[in-house]
Amino acid sequence: MTETPAPPAPSFRSDMTVELVKHSASDTDVLWAARVSTAGEQSLDELNKDPERSKGLINYLMRDRHGSPFEHNSMTFFISAPLFVFREFHRHRVGWCLAGDTEITLESEAGNLRRKTIKDLYQQWHHGVEDQLPWSAGGVTWHAKAGKWRAQVWRQGVCHYLGLHESREAAESAVLEFRDQHPTTRLRRLGSVRRNHVRCYDEETLTAQRARIVDVIESGVKQLIKITTAAGRELRCSVDHAVFTPDGWCKAGELRVGDAVMAAGTAARPSDRLVPPGLRRGIGVWTSMQRERLIAEQDVCHLCSRPFARQDLALDHVIPVVDDLSRALDESNLAPACADCHATKSAGEQARAKRGGKVAVARPDEIVAVIEDGEEMTYDLSVEGPWHNFLANGIVVHNSYNEESGRYRQLQPVFYIPDASRKLVQQGRPGKYEFVAGTEEQHELTSRSMAEVYRKAYETYEEMLAAGVAREVARAVLPVGLYSSMYATCNARSLMHFLGLRTQHEQAKVPSFPQREIEMVGELMEEQWAKLMPLTYAAFNANGRVAP
Repeated sequence: MTETPAPPAPSFRSDMTVELVKHSASDTDVLWAARVSTAGEQSLDELNKDPERSKGLINYLMRDRHGSPFEHNSMTFFISAPLFVFREFHRHRVGWCLAGDTEITLESEAGNLRRKTIKDLYQQWHHGVEDQLPWSAGGVTWHAKAGKWRAQVWRQGVCHYLGLHESREAAESAVLEFRDQHPTTRLRRLGSVRRNHVRCYDEETLTAQRARIVDVIESGVKQLIKITTAAGRELRCSVDHAVFTPDGWCKAGELRVGDAVMAAGTAARPSDRLVPPGLRRGIGVWTSMQRERLIAEQDVCHLCSRPFARQDLALDHVIPVVDDLSRALDESNLAPACADCHATKSAGEQARAKRGGKVAVARPDEIVAVIEDGEEMTYDLSVEGPWHNFLANGIVVHNSYNEESGRYRQLQPVFYIPDASRKLVQQGRPGKYEFVAGTEEQHELTSRSMAEVYRKAYETYEEMLAAGVAREVARAVLPVGLYSSMYATCNARSLMHFLGLRTQHEQAKVPSFPQREIEMVGELMEEQWAKLMPLTYAAFNANGRVAP
């Protein structure tokens, strides 16, 4: 009998790790962008002939805050840190940005679609929703004694008399003019806004899915390009924004006329006529033959996440045969499913196959124009996985924040406990406070208390998982001191914004008061960036660590 492996014991760390996994970033990128925009392509031959001239140009761009030349590069970092660090970090995601008038496709639980601009979504997400009607009552009434129309408006408890008028139209005009001159609208915070989901796509099957919005971010003023497709779709975004193409993900700035992007479309819904009965029976026989090998004696249903004995489980095609016949004999497409879940899923698949009709998919749309489109405020979304994409003006784009998900895997018990160098005591008031070292007793209390809470929280988490509670529910008991990991992509300009706010430095013109843990991440990113772009890094420090 196979013994159940012992659950992992909690471990504790006090460090942060940052790994530069890929990049296309050098000082030459800045010089190339700056000189091409003013002197043309022939200036590229001069890049390495006069180092001092190059140094002076970068310093000039930094000093006079010409920001766009610093955006034509890219760095992707893999970061391991506690959850509370990421809650601050993702506000500084960079590069991948959309124009404010970009329409995001939202999808309800019932599958109904609607569109909202990303700027409006940001305003409602962070600042609430304004009522359409003003805080005023009253209007136009007939004054029988005078034989005229009376106009008046009650506003915040005060009646404003607007006189008698010969015609109703004149009285109504007076009321409208008053309300235009005295706008008063209520601001409501709607919880439903934060429950919005977006239409996204499975990147393997290209079928439409639904994903929850995690955050909406204002990303700053950026240089934009406009991509126009043969179907009339237009996408205005930064050059670094990732766009889905038939060949995979590609930066918007690398796309050319004649290339294709994946956009919202439809395809014929699969029919059971596409799978002959004989072939269907053969697939069933082959699948049953894999059962003993692919299902453990004690295994978990991939649909409801509950544990079962092998005899209570069947092998299920994760991507149904009616959706993709080529995956019918693919072992990686098989997973255990309990009898109830398997029956429910199979019935739904058969009903869908017999129904025919159309299904939402992503389809190629050829690019007919790519042009520069000025600078303006930009925005971005962070959405849940596993696909991390969404529709922007009908084109499939990616979000730039990929964090380890507690919905799809069991989170590991690695927790943060500050070491003795972490200052524990805050003195002063907000805006003028400082941190000082704690006593030995305070450090001992902090370490002991954190460890106790972490152990109890993770024990509860494991207990809930063992009882069949879904991972996405059980993770709610875990504290923010849990370590997670993520990929973050940025360019030099946005990284400078991040460092200016999240690190302290003697050369900084503007003081910053970052939490020490996110400063540790910033210091590690800064160390690696300084090696890639030494001239840009020197100019950043020489000009007070203010991003251009």
